[in-house]
Amino acid sequence: MPSIRVVLQTRRKAAAVRVEELEAELERVRAALADAEEVHRRRVIGLEQYLEALAEEDASADGAGEVPRRKAVGPRRAVPHRQYASDVAELSPDYQALMAAAVDVGGDGLGARRAAVVLGWDSASASGVEGARARLKRLVERGWLVEAKPGRFMPPAPEQAPAPGRPGGPSCVALQSTRWPV
Repeated sequence: MPSIRVVLQTRRKAAAVRVEELEAELERVRAALADAEEVHRRRVIGLEQYLEALAEEDASADGAGEVPRRKAVGPRRAVPHRQYASDVAELSPDYQALMAAAVDVGGDGLGARRAAVVLGWDSASASGVEGARARLKRLVERGWLVEAKPGRFMPPAPEQAPAPGRPGGPSCVALQSTRWPV
């Protein structure tokens, strides 16, 4: 009867041989995976080039003999002054999101980094934060927000109800009741 030591050594050797076989198989699988990834990458590039060529061909067929025209640009939606707007709904969706965030933040005010996050921009990049700050400043210029502390933006305090008529001008009611000499 073999000793326990011999049995354990035999099992250890068999396990070592199995590990070597699996490591060799793993290397073969990794090489096959790398080859397959390269073939896939080339085919994706080929498909993209084919689609681009088709698009160029279609564009040249559509515009054959025509003078190229400039792409029509839609009207740019400016931020209206608060006194001429009835509601936040008149603002573009980005500005509406900034207004909602300024209301949600409360007394501390909305900062440019948080505004960049609200807009879905990278708050770690300087360009994203500065772009958000520029939008907040535009809202301040137009009366939608106030900058209570440097860099902290919040909605203005509620004012009294505006008088009827045009802001800064006489009301229609006042004009109708005035008698002009004839």
